[in-house]
Amino acid sequence: MKIATVGVHVLDTHVIGIESIPDGSDGQLVETIRMSPAGTAGGTAVVLRRLGAEVLSFGAVGVDPVADTLLALLEREGVDVSGLVRKADHQTSASVIPVRPNGDRPAWHCIGANGAFTLDDLDRAALDGITHLHLGGPEFLGGEAAGELLAHARSLGAVTSVDILAPGDPDLLAWVAAALPHTDYLLPNDEQVLGFTGASSLADGARALVDAGAGCVAVTQGSKGALVVTADDVVGVPAYPVEAVDTTGCGDAFSAGFLRGLSLGRDPAGAARLGCATAAQVAQGIGTDAGTYDLDSVVAFAG
Repeated sequence: MKIATVGVHVLDTHVIGIESIPDGSDGQLVETIRMSPAGTAGGTAVVLRRLGAEVLSFGAVGVDPVADTLLALLEREGVDVSGLVRKADHQTSASVIPVRPNGDRPAWHCIGANGAFTLDDLDRAALDGITHLHLGGPEFLGGEAAGELLAHARSLGAVTSVDILAPGDPDLLAWVAAALPHTDYLLPNDEQVLGFTGASSLADGARALVDAGAGCVAVTQGSKGALVVTADDVVGVPAYPVEAVDTTGCGDAFSAGFLRGLSLGRDPAGAARLGCATAAQVAQGIGTDAGTYDLDSVVAFAG
């Protein structure tokens, strides 16, 4: 599997043990502060590399220390970062995520250079030889440009997948709709599906997205697992029970496990099981790069 992960790259800073924001200028001791690579492209890239894929990342970062840290963390995982361009007039995208004792994780986020990435920043010759292209955050390119990129990947014989970052909204769906006919696998969460479509059930909403052009919609549902919908079938896949520490990046981990499962010849439901098993590994630690799992251990965990 040789995959291009294109789009949103973020440096997350997790603060574990936040019960409240201190008053005034008071301070508070916390359990852990940890940085990790993240984003619908960057986080997925890290997990795919852990699962044995060859990964090339494409996107935009700044020229700041945040970029230096993010690139170093990605390179440490074995991700090829030569496709990440530097934007001198934009800071690198970053988030600060206070994680409460119950696992809730509100966030402060700066879009930064992700909002400045265009197709002109991507050397299409660098995509030669890929087997998969995963676009994380098509809303930053817009549907027409995203569709152009996905169509090009398909012309190379690559499987295409898309994960949308923004919350579900019908106007956002209209903005990226032109990309859906070029999308083999759409990987949203349940809130997005219901928000995009206004459907009364998750299955109906996913079917509407298939009708809009996506080949298959694999929807994450948090602790409920995933729902895999095609034109012919609807299959539910349960989550694996684990003691969750931090659910940041679990959606990206599911995407990575799902896509890796497809590359190994699994059908969409079987790929979703590997996706849920991968997300369970990430949930037991802090950040998308948590844990020391590999493909063999995740396959064994999935049973």
